[in-house]
Amino acid sequence: MSDYGHDLLFGSFITPSAGAAQQAVDLAVTADRAGLDLVSFQDHPYQASFLDTSTLLAYVAARTENVHISANVTSLPLRPPAVLARAAASLDLLSGGRFELGIGAGAFWDGIEAMGGRRLTAGQGVEALREGIAIIRDLWDTDTRGGVRHHGQYYEIDGARRGPRPAHDIAVWVGAYKPKMLALTGAVGDGWLPSIEYLPRGADSLPEMNARIDEAAESAGRSPSAVRRLMNFMQVQFSSTSRGLLNGPAEAWPEQIAGLALNHGVSAFIIGGDDAATIQRFGAEVAPAARELVAQERSR
Repeated sequence: MSDYGHDLLFGSFITPSAGAAQQAVDLAVTADRAGLDLVSFQDHPYQASFLDTSTLLAYVAARTENVHISANVTSLPLRPPAVLARAAASLDLLSGGRFELGIGAGAFWDGIEAMGGRRLTAGQGVEALREGIAIIRDLWDTDTRGGVRHHGQYYEIDGARRGPRPAHDIAVWVGAYKPKMLALTGAVGDGWLPSIEYLPRGADSLPEMNARIDEAAESAGRSPSAVRRLMNFMQVQFSSTSRGLLNGPAEAWPEQIAGLALNHGVSAFIIGGDDAATIQRFGAEVAPAARELVAQERSR
């Protein structure tokens, strides 16, 4: 078992379609009213059919009251880290401490290059992300005197003033799948944010991938429990027939969630899809039952 002891979080992953802009906002409001903890949106600035995620997050923050918001995940190659740090801190302050930073090294390099970003290899992307996260945290660190200076291979920062300071300690959640990215997540991330459909063997991949994160955390002098394990589930459906994780009878979902939490340390469950009824039922029925199951097992 690999229960890292985090409280469970429940969220939604909404497609930021420009053709259904109001629906995206309405779904976020639905998630907020349903008692979910997190609303997240894809960030693909090269996708013309999507709304700009940073703009959408600010709009959603103004329309909601309690739910936290995040990109899932921010495309760093098209979001300069120093500017991203200021935007993140600003939105966290304006929302009362409800912003979290999901971030990735970049994908779909043809699209990134078409929008003016640099084309990097996979290995270069990992190192650029490592530099970017360091710069972002330095900009947030207003306790340290002097400007931020970073002379790296991919980013050059020469005396940028620190701040603004976020309203709370913004979590940095890394979208990662390959060994080098998992190692980076363990070394510097506050969380791991993949989609279960993209894991090589689905949930069966979790022991090996968790182990890579754990080993990197320990090598960096950190506790593995410092890295929250989040998970997107994009193919969810309430139905009478079980077809897999979070795809079947509602009464089966809490047990499946409890199993992933207690056996693999997954503590944030983010469902995809743009169906308001599913979001409402997830918040009203599944989340409370799953929390109760996990609490009972942990108390034994």
